Amino acid sequence: MRAKGIAYDTGFVRHGEISVPKFDLDAVRRDLTVIRDDLHCTAVHLVGGDPERLERAAEIAAGLGLEVWFSPYPLELTPDGILALFTDCAVRAERVRSRGAEVVFVTGVELSVMNPGFLPGDDVLGRVGQLLGQPERMREAGERLREFLASAVSAVRQHFGGPVTYACIPFENPDWDLFDIKAFELIRSAEVADVYAESIRNVVAQGKPVAITGFGTAAWRGSGAVAPRSMEIVEHDSSGRAVRVLPGHVRDETEQATYLREVLETFEETGVDAAFVYLFALASHPHRPDDPSRDLDMAGPGIVKVLDDGTWEPKEAFAAVAEVYARI
Repeated sequence: MRAKGIAYDTGFVRHGEISVPKFDLDAVRRDLTVIRDDLHCTAVHLVGGDPERLERAAEIAAGLGLEVWFSPYPLELTPDGILALFTDCAVRAERVRSRGAEVVFVTGVELSVMNPGFLPGDDVLGRVGQLLGQPERMREAGERLREFLASAVSAVRQHFGGPVTYACIPFENPDWDLFDIKAFELIRSAEVADVYAESIRNVVAQGKPVAITGFGTAAWRGSGAVAPRSMEIVEHDSSGRAVRVLPGHVRDETEQATYLREVLETFEETGVDAAFVYLFALASHPHRPDDPSRDLDMAGPGIVKVLDDGTWEPKEAFAAVAEVYARI
């Protein structure tokens, strides 16, 4: 595997609110240094909705010698809003690249379900619900997305001279001729476990470099079997914030660690060019060891557990990722 990576959250923006209120550049530098030195990563997938934060984090990562995947992550934006975000970020990504850094521009992630304009529905759950058992609707969403991506990639390439990709859900079926790298949000679950490796071999065999992004699972017993839905064990308040773990779930860090070790080994065996574990830390889901009903980290895919005071501690998954990346 050429690029051994992890996603790093700079703050997701939805309806004007950002998921990481405080963005401390010293803390970012410490985290990215750990990612390089302790996790043995060679690349980092910087995700978020604030262009300034993405650029500052990219500068730090590049200074540490990491390959930067510069990834604006639109949430609930119109197509025009997405295009404006991408154009701004393309200018910023090129500034980082022009100083000698290796930079890949990610022209969005799962755009068709994360934003209006491609599928019916007022939010992510509503749009995903429109897809179930509806192959024609999937096809139509893919057509709308391909039309949008043609414009988006053209706008990005006017400002950015490095490689460009898009992190897709497989049904979106983007026009890969537009891109330098094929990137897939490909999460193993029990339903697809028997064909998971073969499906990856098939896309790798098509010739263009393949990256797997967005994969991971939470830290509760049984999460690996339902990994794409492993965060869905919490209740949310009216503002959408996670507040409580639903009854009947047991914390199990070993499950998460085993899952990540197995899928990373699969990527190495199948010839994947780049892999990005999702993710380093999820501050919105703090670890509360004394109150399992409020231990939101149980539902979080982070490989470190963030405490209420903002500090973090490694989970078993941290050691698993570090061990695999150190030897492949």
